[in-house]
Amino acid sequence: MRFVSITADFGPVATAICRGIVLTIAPDATVMDLTADVPAFDVRAGATGLWYAIPYLPVGVHVGIVDPGVGTDRLAVAIETARGDILVGPDNGLLIPAAERAGGILRAHALEAPEYRLPTVTTTFHGRDVFAPAAGHLAAGVPLEAFGRAIEPAALVRLPEPRLRAAEGGLLTEVITVDSFGNLYLAGGPDDLATAIGPLEPGRGLLIGDDAAGDRPATWQETFGRVAPGALLLFEDSDGRLCLAVNQASAAARLSVREGDPILVRGA
Repeated sequence: MRFVSITADFGPVATAICRGIVLTIAPDATVMDLTADVPAFDVRAGATGLWYAIPYLPVGVHVGIVDPGVGTDRLAVAIETARGDILVGPDNGLLIPAAERAGGILRAHALEAPEYRLPTVTTTFHGRDVFAPAAGHLAAGVPLEAFGRAIEPAALVRLPEPRLRAAEGGLLTEVITVDSFGNLYLAGGPDDLATAIGPLEPGRGLLIGDDAAGDRPATWQETFGRVAPGALLLFEDSDGRLCLAVNQASAAARLSVREGDPILVRGA
């Protein structure tokens, strides 16, 4: 297993250190930084990024390091998927969405064996001291069961389910993540919305409500260019999710919302 990806929230230098450790242990590996810029401490954003990317990455070892509980009693884990990947990181929900998208969890083990860590393990940099060495040894062919005790997949930590339900004549959903354009990715897909408000046709009028302001007019569309610059639209993104955007501007800024905020979508 010679491909290793790294997803982290601690910037390029710390991520480069982790990459260097992997390559020191497994010099023939191909190591790619998926991103070093997950918003700090934002486990859900990191999980969403891994979920989004994993179908398009080679089967390999995928390291996730968004770890606000570093140094506490949270477990360090490696999870094998049905597709054949091994996901490495903290047991805080970060790895689960990607593992499920890669066919589901076959087995999981704690990263406990000292021979597959750095000689000194600090309380604040497990990305360097625990996760990167584990990824390197996995890439070099060490079997998963050598790292520590087996963990029942059902015992792994899951992130809370986002809000998604019919309410007030529409669909009450939640902002899952915000991308660099300010687009808002919401819980649920077009079928959830259609069940709540009826058939979705391009150009159908919608009302977008949130806790920060009153209803905002929008339309259901196929893509950004179907509305004028500055207009609000809701569409199905490239992975089947609901996405709220402003053509050539930021929906997050327009609506003054962020990850975790509720959004109510109703027919106009």
